[in-house]
Amino acid sequence: MSPKLIFVMSLKFMTPSYLQAVNWFLVVSLSIGYAAVGTGLARGENWPGWRGPRGDGTSLEQNVPLRWGANENIAWKTPLPGEGHSSPIVWGDRIFLTTALKETQERVLLCLEASTGKLLWRQTVLRAPLEAKNPENSYASATPATDGQKVFVTFLDGKDVVVAAHDFEGKQLWLVRPGQFQAVWGFSHNPMLFEDRVIVDCDSKGENFMVALSRADGRTLWKAPRENGTHSYSAPLIREMAGRLQVVVAGDKAVTAYNPTSGKMLWVVDGPSEDCVATPVFNEAAGLVLSCSSWPKRVLIAIKPDGEGNVTQSKVAWSTAEGAPYVPSPISVGQWFMTSSFSDKAAYCFEAATGRILWREKMGLHHASPVAANGRVYFLNDEGVMHVVKAGPKFELAARNELGEKTYASPAISAGRMFLRGFKNLYCIGQRAKAP
Repeated sequence: MSPKLIFVMSLKFMTPSYLQAVNWFLVVSLSIGYAAVGTGLARGENWPGWRGPRGDGTSLEQNVPLRWGANENIAWKTPLPGEGHSSPIVWGDRIFLTTALKETQERVLLCLEASTGKLLWRQTVLRAPLEAKNPENSYASATPATDGQKVFVTFLDGKDVVVAAHDFEGKQLWLVRPGQFQAVWGFSHNPMLFEDRVIVDCDSKGENFMVALSRADGRTLWKAPRENGTHSYSAPLIREMAGRLQVVVAGDKAVTAYNPTSGKMLWVVDGPSEDCVATPVFNEAAGLVLSCSSWPKRVLIAIKPDGEGNVTQSKVAWSTAEGAPYVPSPISVGQWFMTSSFSDKAAYCFEAATGRILWREKMGLHHASPVAANGRVYFLNDEGVMHVVKAGPKFELAARNELGEKTYASPAISAGRMFLRGFKNLYCIGQRAKAP
């Protein structure tokens, strides 16, 4: 299949979060063959934000590595300064991720060369006192987002939510404080892109809101108050569902959909509990959104996204506590939903339309969310062990790979490679780039 056809197909499935980025990327990619020429990188999709180009952990690439180990099929390994659990994002031959330097109280944006792992620059976004947090959180847990021209990051400064934009050379273009945040478990709220705006959901015990900022200058375009103060960390899912664009976010003691252009609420389902961490996903075949609560009850809930107002009694297709995760988001592939369960440390496969459990397999505890490519689902557990499973109604293990380092960050896939962030290092899985 030609690079041009692959790219056109990707547009069909691309989340509205990145449509404006596509305008720029279309010109560049079609003129140079869909990826950077002269870097030795293969052709493939960018991974421009939390959970990739569609915001759901899926990749259209066909040549993603299947097997590797600490000393096998590692293109490069780069030590990272500071500490952080943000996931890497990739645009062309650039990787961006964040870290925190506790000694100097700096929150830092890093840029690496994807072909070699070379650290190109590090830029301090802000210096601020270290906030209270859960031991499993970090001071740099929110994953950045990019449109190919700017990189957007979020941090906490005291009680102020900070959103900033940098260019690809590290220069800070703007920094704003759209609201306040208060939570004993720390901060981890990913910026999500839609058309000309950056959308950030900030559910907390302080000010409780979701905000849309201008990508150009950071000014507030709309700000939607959230009714119930919770410690929730679920990033929104932004895409067209049931014939309309929707922002679906779990938290605020509910699952709620908004119009991404205006911030107007479309529908809401109460519960299923108080706090949420996982990002919802959408199954096209079943026409259902799958969301999950984290505390005090972990419950999976599948919702028809075509309602108006409070649809708790009319649009919930199924729900179950079995197989529910705490932190990692679910993934939707084909006719199935898959999850990483907290209670029994197992991966589950559900029939999306009915919630029927098709298989369950022990895989360890996960913070990282699974990714999918080429008919496979990649589950990365906290010990750095990745189980690669063939997507389908019967369990079929394709590979088991050990990184040799603990990891909480979710994988990124781009140009035939997988990028994994451990507690100390960033890894590129795949063949070494060929010299130009």
